[in-house]
Amino acid sequence: MKEEIRRRGRRCAGLILAVGLLSAGSSVLYAGPTDEPLVIAASPGMKGPVEALAQSFEKIHPNVKVKVYYDTGLDLRRTIAAVGNDLRFFIGTGPIDLVAPGGDELIARLESKYYVLPGTRHSYAAVPLVLVVPVSLVEAPSLFEELGKTTHRIAIADPILTELGRQTGQLFASLGIADDVKKRLDVASDARGVLDHLLYGQADVGVIFGPDAVKEQERIRVVATAADPYVRLTVHSMAMERYCRNRSLCEEFLTFIQSPEAQGIVRSLGYLPGTES
Repeated sequence: MKEEIRRRGRRCAGLILAVGLLSAGSSVLYAGPTDEPLVIAASPGMKGPVEALAQSFEKIHPNVKVKVYYDTGLDLRRTIAAVGNDLRFFIGTGPIDLVAPGGDELIARLESKYYVLPGTRHSYAAVPLVLVVPVSLVEAPSLFEELGKTTHRIAIADPILTELGRQTGQLFASLGIADDVKKRLDVASDARGVLDHLLYGQADVGVIFGPDAVKEQERIRVVATAADPYVRLTVHSMAMERYCRNRSLCEEFLTFIQSPEAQGIVRSLGYLPGTES
């Protein structure tokens, strides 16, 4: 009997040791890669700020690797919906953690379908209208309101066919200068056309979006920026995908994009800071 008790004791001790070694081995085996992945599904139109924010986040989190998957409008919505309905939760190269579409309207739709987690939306950038002039122009209006009292020819995008033109018309109407500038408007097909008209002398000033102005900052300068409540700005946000793998990491990234450092980055690219969520 005593010998049997001793044998059982040895077997228990061996089992405890084996479990301990297995646990220790498991902690190493499943610790994960050195670079923890964070995948963002984004609109190509927001490539500049999204990648700049991702790179900045990686610098202060060297163990994190941010990857960005791009798709446009409806295709991005379909992709996210497909991921949400597929138990594998994979798209091309991997799962989605965060969603950054082109504008908040799509995020609102995704929230309503529960493809992104409600309450996780964080705005990081808004697209302003800016008044630009050639760098050679010394005397220029410093406010949009002044356009109603000057003789400057104004290049604008088509107000019927483009969002830029529509917002420009809305701004002029809100400022009460639509009638004053009507005869001095030089209508171009799009933002590129506005810049061409401005730089080739067909207009004295032009109205474009802030990010487009930054791209041409060697040839033009911004003299005024439109702000609320005179025009409804296009706001860009990110939100957490429903099956985000690491919610703590996602929350940290979403907090980061509203930090002073991140907002400095989006300003340098011609955007206004996003509003707090």
